Amino acid sequence: MSITTEQQLEVRNVLTHSLRKKFEKHNPEPGAMPFHTRLLGKDRLALYSFIHSLNTNFGTSMFEPVAVIIGKGTFHSAESQQNAGTMISSEAHSVIQKIMDELSVSTRKPNKLQELEEIRSVCQKGRLNTVRLTRVDLKLVAHNGEVYLIDIKTAKPNAGSFKEFKRTLLEWSAASLAIDPNLTVNTLIAIPYNPYAPKPYERWTMMGMLDTGNEVRVAESFWDFLGGAGTYDALLDVFEDVGISMRDEIDDYFAKFKRNND
Repeated sequence: MSITTEQQLEVRNVLTHSLRKKFEKHNPEPGAMPFHTRLLGKDRLALYSFIHSLNTNFGTSMFEPVAVIIGKGTFHSAESQQNAGTMISSEAHSVIQKIMDELSVSTRKPNKLQELEEIRSVCQKGRLNTVRLTRVDLKLVAHNGEVYLIDIKTAKPNAGSFKEFKRTLLEWSAASLAIDPNLTVNTLIAIPYNPYAPKPYERWTMMGMLDTGNEVRVAESFWDFLGGAGTYDALLDVFEDVGISMRDEIDDYFAKFKRNND
């Protein structure tokens, strides 16, 4: 199974709308860069500025809505920007801190299944404390009730971020299990593409924090999980088709900077 013709059309609409909205609102950096401008020209600096700006919100403006479109065709439900929960038990919080401490000093290795059961065993013990957690980028509910809480990240996260990612995943698990201790919940980091392809994705081996087999999905592993085998390649084709169909609009947008440079 891959994405349907209807899903392809929905994805095309998301991409087209997102690019046009970006053209309307984007302004190149106002700061003067006289040496760069003289050397490269305003049009090339405008292109650089646009790509940099696009990269910063690619996840929310494109990857999240596209993932929802694809996920709805495979799962019972797919939603973006959801809450994992609002309460975590005091004992679950202690277990999370213990896991984080031991991972930080390498006295334990990441093991998502073991960590999840440690949290489940205390998920409603002690005080239930109100918490304000990072929102879930993509929440999927399978037809059997299994839940997937996914954090969509940039392709090259900073080295220091993996500890933060790990804590977020553990807290999502604890908050979900505080509501339903019997819930089958999966918390994942999704990286939409592999910048090191064709080599395997290795970002400092996730700094010893993430269980790469159970907590991380990269490129094909993520998109094909959402829509079935072939989804990743089909999605790349849709992105290419949109780029070709909008080429004149894209060229016209940057041409005005070239004219201003002449």
